[in-house]
Amino acid sequence: MFVDDYEFGAYNDVGFGVADFSDKEKMKSVTITAPDLGFGQWMSYLGNTMKLSPVDKVTWGEIPEGVLRLGGTFVVRGDDV
Repeated sequence: MFVDDYEFGAYNDVGFGVADFSDKEKMKSVTITAPDLGFGQWMSYLGNTMKLSPVDKVTWGEIPEGVLRLGGTFVVRGDDV
């Protein structure tokens, strides 16, 4: 099993970036809608998000870098990634 650390070296090496919400003009074209979930499903989603998000620590009001990371799936076979 391969697990990157909080420096995101593997992500950086393959060119994955970070979501950038600072470009106001670019953000005007983005539409994000919430899925149609019931209360219990939302609680399950939020609980799973905290368990599965690649974050070291959470500071109230800040979005951790691990959440903003754009990525994919790494396939590892022997020493090949």
